Amino acid sequence: MTDLITLKDPRAAAAEAFRVLRTNIQFSALDQPIHTLLITSAAADDGKSVTAANLAVTMAQGGSRVILVDADLRRPTQHTLWKRPNDQGLTTAVLANAERESLPLQETAVDGLRLLTSGAPAPNPADLLGSKRLENLIAALKAQADYVIFDAPPVLAAADAPLLATKLDAVLLVLQAGSTRRDHAQRAKEALQRVNARIIGAALTNAPRDSSLSTYGKV
Repeated sequence: MTDLITLKDPRAAAAEAFRVLRTNIQFSALDQPIHTLLITSAAADDGKSVTAANLAVTMAQGGSRVILVDADLRRPTQHTLWKRPNDQGLTTAVLANAERESLPLQETAVDGLRLLTSGAPAPNPADLLGSKRLENLIAALKAQADYVIFDAPPVLAAADAPLLATKLDAVLLVLQAGSTRRDHAQRAKEALQRVNARIIGAALTNAPRDSSLSTYGKV
């Protein structure tokens, strides 16, 4: 769990940044409640899966019931981050039209945080994510959590993220400093806007650390 900075080093500046992100998301929901949140990126390797995992940790640490869903059926990562088996998960739950009591949720090391891995490979992820059965699964997950966080594929890599965004309350777009191209970020934003997704903001990963702000509270 080396990428889970919120667990490995809770006092680190990066861990605090995730707590700030949690607060910003919660305040953005004052007028329009957010129960289901899609986390995606413009392109691959922008850090969206690690962002989703650490945000889920901070929300659970804040007292919320959280379910983290690996909806990246093309390059699933969450089972690796959390060192959990992936023989059952999102795909098996959707294909079986699983009821609330039989969802293959896995406990994590964090109180209040459960994980739904991607499950067995899907022959056509877009068809599965666009199905009525997925909507039933989302409803079942919402009944068991305050927040359901979905880790989705990059917007420009497949149709999956915009398709899933139409079923969820809000979208957080992850961009990587010094890596994400400006035109890619713009195209991703436009693709999400075309399906009327509610984009609540962007999270910047790999940003340079401002050392002038890092000594507050240290003795």
